[in-house]
Amino acid sequence: MIEQYEISLAVAADAAAIAELSRDTIERGLPWSWTSRRVARSIRDRSTNVVVARRARGLLGFAIMKYEEEEAHLLLLAVHAAQRRKGIGSALLAWLEATVAVAGIGVVKLETRASNQDGRLFYRRHGFEDVGLQEGYYQGVEDAMQMCKDLRRPR
Repeated sequence: MIEQYEISLAVAADAAAIAELSRDTIERGLPWSWTSRRVARSIRDRSTNVVVARRARGLLGFAIMKYEEEEAHLLLLAVHAAQRRKGIGSALLAWLEATVAVAGIGVVKLETRASNQDGRLFYRRHGFEDVGLQEGYYQGVEDAMQMCKDLRRPR
């Protein structure tokens, strides 16, 4: 059975659930920085999209992307552990990449924990390439792999 969900822009009422999912999945083992207040600021920021996947029972996952003149920066992407490998992360990423294309931006960048092999494989499957290692990126605790996708290049 395929469970249906919808992807839409986040609203202020989503900030706490997004912050909790970030704390529990992305920021695990680090001081919590993506608090509900910070997420709410991103929701209000005109140069940022905060997108959520949800169904009636609640939030399944989210992503936050910041747009600049020439590139977009995927700041966060997370899916609840019980909902992984169901296409939700891919759908969130596809939604954001479509938005980037409409905005005329050709490059998406991101960082992921260097030790996050599943995350790195997920992004590689979606056309991202490793472009560098940034030591101590995560609050001096862990290194980050910087990844990039050129949307202008044919796949």
